[in-house]
Amino acid sequence: MFVLVTGGAGFIGSHSVDALLAQGARVRVLDNLTTGSLANLGHVRDRIEFVEGDIRDPDCVEAAIKGITHVLHLAALVSVPASIEAPVHSHSINSLGFIQVLDAARRAGVARMVYASSAAVYGVPAQLPLDDASPVAPMSPYGLEKLVNDQYAALYGELYGLSALGLRFFNVYGPRQDPGSSYSGVISKFADWAMRGEDFAVYGDGLQTRDFICVTDIARCNVAALLGAARGVVNLATGTSVTMLELAQAFEAVTGRKIGVRHLPPRTGDIVHSAVTPKRMREELGVRETVSLQDGLGQLVMHLRQHSSGH
Repeated sequence: MFVLVTGGAGFIGSHSVDALLAQGARVRVLDNLTTGSLANLGHVRDRIEFVEGDIRDPDCVEAAIKGITHVLHLAALVSVPASIEAPVHSHSINSLGFIQVLDAARRAGVARMVYASSAAVYGVPAQLPLDDASPVAPMSPYGLEKLVNDQYAALYGELYGLSALGLRFFNVYGPRQDPGSSYSGVISKFADWAMRGEDFAVYGDGLQTRDFICVTDIARCNVAALLGAARGVVNLATGTSVTMLELAQAFEAVTGRKIGVRHLPPRTGDIVHSAVTPKRMREELGVRETVSLQDGLGQLVMHLRQHSSGH
C-alpha cells in the first residue's frame, strides 16, 4: 500500500500517518500547512514523503497522486462557523478540493479512496440514536459540502467503478488538537482550561450531549477502511454520549483538580443532543472496542503536561 494522505500534517491526519506506518504502508503527505504543522510529523519525517501544496491546485494533486495505490483524503476547512462566514472560500476547499482529489484518484486508477465526511450532514437529528442510514439535513455550508461529497463519491462508484468510502466523524479529540484554533472541539478547550486551572465555560445548562471519540480510534478506522471494501458512508463514534457537565467531571477525575463551571447563554444553532449507534463501524470496519473517555482524556492530559514542561 502506498497511501497519499491529504491533510496529513493535521490533527487527525498525523495520527492516521502513524497508524499507516505501523501497518507497514508507504506514506506520502500532501498538506498546505494552513492548519496542519510539520511538528505533528516530526517523529516520522524520515519515514514519509512530504509535499507542501494545495488540494485546489490540479497540477499539485496530479503530481502527488503519481504511483499511489490508496488515498486518505482528510484535507478540509473543518469549521461550521467559518463556512457560514465565508461560504465561497469553504466551498473552494471542501467541494472543489474534494472533487479535484476524487477525479485525480479516478484517473490514476487508485484501488481505494477513503475520505472524511462529517456528522454535520445530519443537522438536528429527527430521532436518536443516529445510525448509518439516518436522514440528512445539513444546517451549514460545511455540512452541505460534506453531503455533496458523499453523493459525488457514490456517483463515481457507479460511473467509473471507483471504490470509495466516506467516514462521518463525530466529536474527535486527543493529542495534537490545537486548543487555540477557532474551531477546535470542546475537549481541547476544556483541556486547555484544566491545565491552566481555569473554570470551564459551558453554553446553556450543560446538559447537551455529545459522543466523543478518541483520535487514535479514528486513525484505526481510517486504516481499516482503506484495507476494506465497504462503500457508502460509515459513522465513526463510540456509541456512548455524555453531557458537558459529565465531561467536566471526567476532567476532574483525570486531573485530580476541582473544576468550576461558568454557564454562558446558549449558542444559537447548537444541536442539543447527539447519540449514535456505529453499526457499520463495528461490523464492517471491525472496530468494536473504542478508547474510554477516561482513558482518552488521560492520554490527552499526559500529552499536554509533557509538552507544557518542554519535553
